[in-house]
Amino acid sequence: MSKKEVKTNAMRILDRMRIPYEYQMYECDTFTDGIETADRLSLPYQLVYKTIVTTGKSGGHYVFVLPIEKEINLKEAARTVGEKSLEMLPLKDLTPLTGYVRGGCTAIGMKKQFPTVIDKSAERLDKIYVSGGRIGMQLALTPEALKTASNAVFADVTHA
Repeated sequence: MSKKEVKTNAMRILDRMRIPYEYQMYECDTFTDGIETADRLSLPYQLVYKTIVTTGKSGGHYVFVLPIEKEINLKEAARTVGEKSLEMLPLKDLTPLTGYVRGGCTAIGMKKQFPTVIDKSAERLDKIYVSGGRIGMQLALTPEALKTASNAVFADVTHA
């Protein structure tokens, strides 16, 4: 008898939208950053993207998906989403707001749909890897598929 396949909320949404993806799992029960995740899965760093959540001066929340080796340019990101300024969401608020834990947060299937921006660098890639919605899982999909599934836009939001 085979073990039942583990489906995350993000995977169920992709299935429902008929968006193709692949997934990889790795042994992990605590937070690992994107670099460590890429190393564990032997993935090129430029293909692995992290998901961060911010709060705007207006009180709105915004999701950004960026390369693991880059840092968000908060000024440019704020301009992109029409805010005066942005700050990182306090970690204690991540799970109550998104339904995801640190290290397992993905732009697909949060409790509520927040404005989402994928760094423009993803557009030139055939495939990117993002969290699958739980620690120890990465999804591989096209940047366009991620854009569709998360109702996102592409923009330059990292420091050069």
